[in-house]
Amino acid sequence: MTTPREVSDKFKSIYKTDSHIYRAPGRVNLIGEHTDYNEGFVMPAAIDFYTWVAISNRNNRRLAIYSENYSDAAEIDLDDHAQVRRNNWADYPFGVALTLERAGYTLNGANLYIKGDVPIGAGLSSSAAIEVATGVAVTGNSGIEINRAELAKLCQQAEHQFAGTRCGIMDQFIACNAQANHALMLDCRSLDFELLPLPESASLVICNSMVKHELAGSQYNARRAECEAGVQHLQKSLPDVKALRDVDLGELERFGKDLSKAVYKRCRHVISENQRVQDAAAALKAGDLTEFGKFMYESHRSLRDDYEVSCAELDILVDLADDIGGVYGARLTGGGFGGCVIALVDAKSVSTFKDFVAAEYERKAGVKPEIYVSKAANGAEQITI
Repeated sequence: MTTPREVSDKFKSIYKTDSHIYRAPGRVNLIGEHTDYNEGFVMPAAIDFYTWVAISNRNNRRLAIYSENYSDAAEIDLDDHAQVRRNNWADYPFGVALTLERAGYTLNGANLYIKGDVPIGAGLSSSAAIEVATGVAVTGNSGIEINRAELAKLCQQAEHQFAGTRCGIMDQFIACNAQANHALMLDCRSLDFELLPLPESASLVICNSMVKHELAGSQYNARRAECEAGVQHLQKSLPDVKALRDVDLGELERFGKDLSKAVYKRCRHVISENQRVQDAAAALKAGDLTEFGKFMYESHRSLRDDYEVSCAELDILVDLADDIGGVYGARLTGGGFGGCVIALVDAKSVSTFKDFVAAEYERKAGVKPEIYVSKAANGAEQITI
């Protein structure tokens, strides 16, 4: 894993000066998938995989970035607010900077070096890690104090406008506000949140299916449109409904009979998932990891059957987890269509879990998975050497 010294030294080799260092984490979502853009509830946790940003001032209003991951450099003029997406990696950091500028935050010109350790395309929110790390770096470098909820919203806006993914607020919010050894239950409408302790006896084990997913312009946006279609239909009978958050399963059954089969199923997942998040939070507060894990498995089945965002490889991983002792629960995490499964595993069973899943998944899927073990990590922060 990357160290602050490595980031500092590489920045100095490129720009011949010292820097300040910031980082923001990736995340797993323990439960509450595809509920965030429906103004519902989610329960993510940050993981100790980060995007690192080193930064120093320039004497003009230009932003220059070198990406270690892409071995590429790019530059923009911060005074040119009319810029549009480039359709490459630079859209994420430049989008954040330009969104901040358009929101009235005047940034200093700067040189940046970016290196990400969050696996790309794995559903661990590498995009939000880049956005938030850039956001805290450019505002910190400019002496700007910004509320973390406001920063999360602006980073989300940047992803909408510059990356073309109509994501919810969850990924950016957890990257901004996570606390070590805690999950975060977030109300995506009010942005009220509650930190929930995760027991030391349990580990987050992330199983990468090695199936890459691309969300922008894909089925992710299609699912969001289906949810919006469901809301528009239900509003005819339930005028106070603003989002699927406001509907219960009884109301869906009563007033959603004329919905297409696909839209009905999408709505049923979101409505039931919101309730699962609240039930899972109660289980976690009570220290009942077995009950918590039951809701994780239920969530995966709903994502597979009603939201239809799983795939054969993710289903194999969840089934394998369910075959092993010491596993409380498992489910796909992230947008779906590939990426990762998150398992909550008794710390004493992690080694057995890794060996079994690695061998059996390769046998069944024909590819070696990557398996990461993490504790819940802190959100975005400045790092001193």
